[in-house]
Amino acid sequence: MRFAITLGALFFCAASTFADEPSPEEILAAARINPMGAGITLEAQLRAGSVKVPFVIEVGEGAVRYGFTSPQLDILLRLGEEESTLEERRDGTKSSVPISKFDDSVRGGLITYEDLALRFLYWKNPRLLESETVRSRDAWKIEIPAPRGASQYGVVRVWIDKQSAALLRIEGYDTNGRLVKRFEVVSAQKIDDQWMLKQMRVERIDPETRKTTGITYLEILGKK
Repeated sequence: MRFAITLGALFFCAASTFADEPSPEEILAAARINPMGAGITLEAQLRAGSVKVPFVIEVGEGAVRYGFTSPQLDILLRLGEEESTLEERRDGTKSSVPISKFDDSVRGGLITYEDLALRFLYWKNPRLLESETVRSRDAWKIEIPAPRGASQYGVVRVWIDKQSAALLRIEGYDTNGRLVKRFEVVSAQKIDDQWMLKQMRVERIDPETRKTTGITYLEILGKK
């Protein structure tokens, strides 16, 4: 089984070809390319307890669109070779999401604009740690320091599937090295002969007590 998952696109099964011992930069580059697969539109939801926020994920033309209603909001993610860009579209008007807004949550949940932008995939000086298994998948574990003053995190660690370059787990740490947020793939599903995300769990962690203080699930309900 091959499946690839990003925080935003949550999809796709593009196989990756690596050297016997790829560098962390090469692995992150493959993870950036992974979401840009064949066009598809999916129905999805953010779920926290009994609260559900429906939205649409549309992939095509080199971008991923997250479409919300009530009020109408489109968030557009483009993963370029050197950087990612995030735009908003309201009432037909499109504008770049400013850095000052990156700490804001998307629709009041645990996912922020910075999380959607996947900027950590472009940060410099990544370090390849030991390989680990994530839900039966053999994965590279990479630690990436955040540029000073450029992120809500001090360090991000990612687990990337060795077969597909899928992001399987992401952990964000504060500037004191304490875990504050975790994203992890819970399950996958097959749609149109392609493996993609079914459910991802997002946890907010209290850095003092190390206890989970909030959980949101991002779920793909099916093809629209």
